[in-house]
Amino acid sequence: MTIEKRAVRTDDDGLRLDRWLKKNYPTLPHTLVQKLVRTGQVRVDGGRVKADSRLSTGQEVRVPTHFAEPENAPQPSLKPPPGLSKADRDFIERMIVFENDEMFILNKPFGIAVQGGTKTTRHIDGLLAGMADRFGGERPRLVHRLDRDTTGILAVAKDRQTAARLGRLFQTRSVQKIYWAITRGIPKPTQGKVEAALVKASGPDGDRVRKARPGEQELAQHATTFYSVIDRAANMAWVSLKPVTGRQHQLRAHMDILGTPILGDQKYGDGTEIPIENIERKLHLHARRLTLKDPKLGEIDISAPLPSHIAQTFELLGFDAGRYGE
Repeated sequence: MTIEKRAVRTDDDGLRLDRWLKKNYPTLPHTLVQKLVRTGQVRVDGGRVKADSRLSTGQEVRVPTHFAEPENAPQPSLKPPPGLSKADRDFIERMIVFENDEMFILNKPFGIAVQGGTKTTRHIDGLLAGMADRFGGERPRLVHRLDRDTTGILAVAKDRQTAARLGRLFQTRSVQKIYWAITRGIPKPTQGKVEAALVKASGPDGDRVRKARPGEQELAQHATTFYSVIDRAANMAWVSLKPVTGRQHQLRAHMDILGTPILGDQKYGDGTEIPIENIERKLHLHARRLTLKDPKLGEIDISAPLPSHIAQTFELLGFDAGRYGE
């Protein structure tokens, strides 16, 4: 039996072993987690431990590799369709902005889900599964997610081995992601870092995340975002966002916590009317750029063009996407 060893990160300090396993290997059923620990297949610093043992930063957790999926790797969401129409295949082809033998990158448009759910039958995961023949015969694998209304770069592996490799790169923060957003209000200071642990909360409009309150530390997920204002106009700002962690709705929640929600955000915004005519009521958040360097995958530095609704807002506000660095 081959094994994988992972060091406990700072933001997981004090987490129970069983919860650490569930966080890093979300597909593992609870009963299997208990069995792996009980039988000694999972060990900490080489020794047997109990499932409720607390982990410390720097400790080494050993896990059988056949259970080792990339951390938080999206799993296939629904049974893939038997085949796709030419229109659907062309839809995917138009999204591709980079491709090599191991992976490809999509520029995801506004309004399409990355994965399926109870009421979502058309989504990128399913469309890609229906194009396995186009990508070498194996089902392409998502290695991260974007919200339905977030546009931009979405990386996809062509096989399981590449998915695991990319998953480790994302996990060790060797992949750099830059998002562009337009916010309502100017973040103060105009350059800084948001460190606000987030917890998921259910509401009438669906799940959302919020800043953790006292006593919720065990449920909270550490989240860090660097931001910088590039330009401003009409009490709105063009902001560059660099997430250190990859929590659900992290950028949207962090900008709202600063008091400058992302323009068009119906979930985290204040619900007021957009003050300038001809600006579409769509989320103005775009995964602009992805860079990575890996011995097998090579050096990749890809930028995704802005979607039409954000490009139109840039023009209305006088922002020049070609003038500023990222």
